[in-house]
Order: sequence, then C-alpha cells, then structure tokens
Amino acid sequence: MPVLGDPGHKEIVASLRNRVPKVLKLGTPDAPRAIVVVTAHWSTQHPTVSSGTKHSLYYDYGGFPPESYKLKYDAPGSPEVAGQVKDTLDKAGFKTVLDSERGWDHGVFIPFLLIHPAADIPIIQMSVLDSEDPDEHFRMGQALSALRDDNIAIVGSGFATFHNLRIMFSMRHQDPQTAAHFKTQLDTWSRAVTDAVSLEGPGQKQAALSRWRTFENSYTMHPRGGAEHFLPLIVLAGTAKEGEKTGSYADEFGGLDMWTYYWGDVSV
Repeated sequence: MPVLGDPGHKEIVASLRNRVPKVLKLGTPDAPRAIVVVTAHWSTQHPTVSSGTKHSLYYDYGGFPPESYKLKYDAPGSPEVAGQVKDTLDKAGFKTVLDSERGWDHGVFIPFLLIHPAADIPIIQMSVLDSEDPDEHFRMGQALSALRDDNIAIVGSGFATFHNLRIMFSMRHQDPQTAAHFKTQLDTWSRAVTDAVSLEGPGQKQAALSRWRTFENSYTMHPRGGAEHFLPLIVLAGTAKEGEKTGSYADEFGGLDMWTYYWGDVSV
C-alpha cells in the first residue's frame, strides 16, 4: 500500500524515502557496500540467506490491485556477501543455509522501492527462525554485528509495533471507545519495547528482550505463534555495539504510532 500511494501510509512513505536513506548513509561516500535484510516474511528452521547473483520477486500477498504484481526491484544479489554472512553465523554456532533460488519477498522489495529506487547496492535477504526463540535471534544479531565493521548494513523489515491482522482489518470499523482502548494498550506495549531496545549493555538488552512475551499486551500485538514480525527487531537489537545509543521515531498509521529503531552514528 505505501508503494501504491495509499494516503493512510503517507508518513511511512515519507520516512522510507527520507529518514531511512539517512540512517543507511545512502548517496554519501559512506554508503554501505551491501545490505542484509532480515525479513519477517521468511521463517525457517535454520538461518537461511539468499545467495544468488540475481533474485526474482516473490509476490507473497493476495487480493491487491494488478499493478502490485508487476512491481520490479532490480538490485543485484551477492554470493560473496552471502557467503560472508554464512561464515559469520556458522562461527557463532548456527547451521546456516544458502538459498540461491527463493525470490525476495515483499518485506524486501516494497520498502526498498522507496528507500533506494536506484537499486544499485547488493541486497542479501535473510530469514528469521520458526522457533521464535528470542535468545537465538539476539545471538544472530550479535554475530551479524561484525559485518557492520565491513561496511555492510543490517536492516530489519517487519511490523514490530503490532501485527494482529484481525485488529488491523477491523480498525476502520471500531467504535471510538474500542479504538481508544487499543491505542492505550499499544502505547503501553510500545513504551516497554522502546525501553528494552534502548538499554545500552548487550547483556541487559538481551535479558529484557528474552522476556518480551511477558510485556503487557504482547499477545494482543503479536498473537501466539505469530511473532515473526517482532523477531527482526530482536536481531537488529543484537547488532548494536556496546554503549551505542538507540535512535527511534514513530510514523502515524491509522491513528496509531508505528515505531522504527536504529543504531549507528546518525541522526534523523
């Protein structure tokens, strides 16, 4: 919907076009040489990494206008960087799988059509784990952190604020009292998440995120067995360096705040 110009996504579109490129330092001499995208739309037993020189698009959605199935994003892949990701994760004890065939899902090409339409930086898509284990995902992030020192950016693509489809589809028809109650629940949840990812010590951050399911309203925001949209945030929190400050901002979406978090020597 952001790419198709839905007016309800106006703030999200503006951030993807303006804020995220600043976080990634696109268009500057410090632009990343490759971008690893941890996507909520690919869950596997072991970390799985796209390793082709080129990947088709995987239109993993239904019921949208015909033009949504004709979108193109022609950035290259990178078998070299994919191998580097695999080696880094394997050294941390993971059994990483390379996949040269699976197309990039909409968690990759939809945001990057807005973030970097030039499509001239290699992208490597990476899965989350179907175990949904927060400690495993944090350890994945800690391993991937080393890639940042080689000018490889790590991006988490998911709707971490909330991803409850039943509520999302019913929001337009909710009475004001019900909508206000959900907003209060969301604000409480978002404060807990922000507090957890903003802890500066990796050990503190991991300990807090390991119990994210105990945060108030967690099952309302991400129903049982549906944590995949929160997991990329745990991976990204693991990539943060010791003492590195957490940046964040919120975009309005249907009258609610959708939060984005980032780490690095940037300000947006």
